[in-house]
Order: sequence, then C-alpha cells, then structure tokens
Amino acid sequence: MYKPINIDRTNLTIMGVPFPDLDTLDSTANAIGSNMFEGFEPTEKLVRFYLDWKTGKIQEEHFLTKLKEAL
Repeated sequence: MYKPINIDRTNLTIMGVPFPDLDTLDSTANAIGSNMFEGFEPTEKLVRFYLDWKTGKIQEEHFLTKLKEAL
C-alpha cells in the first residue's frame, strides 16, 4: 500500500529531516520514491541515514553499523 511522505520543498525537509539544498532534497525524494514502488517504507531515521551517507558523513567502514542503528 502506497503511503505518501511529507516533502517540504520550501523548508527543504523530507519527513522533518533538513536538507542542505533543493538538488539534494529532490534527488533523495526521487530515490526514496523509486524504492517505495519496490516496497520500501521510509522512516525519519532511514531518511537521515541516507542523507548522512549521501553527503559523506558516514564512512564506508561504518555503513552497516549505522544502517542497523537506523532500522
């Protein structure tokens, strides 16, 4: 079942998670939307995790540990 997520392009947030710019927000929203067609159910923690990974705040060696924390 499709459940829309809260995307606020004025305040640059997805599910309350702030984004640094509109391009990053839009690319993240597109990635999340595509995965939702495959059954992915985003949460605020997972959106924050994705943003942190995409912007380089999560190092590759810590990826799985941080993902487990987000789940």
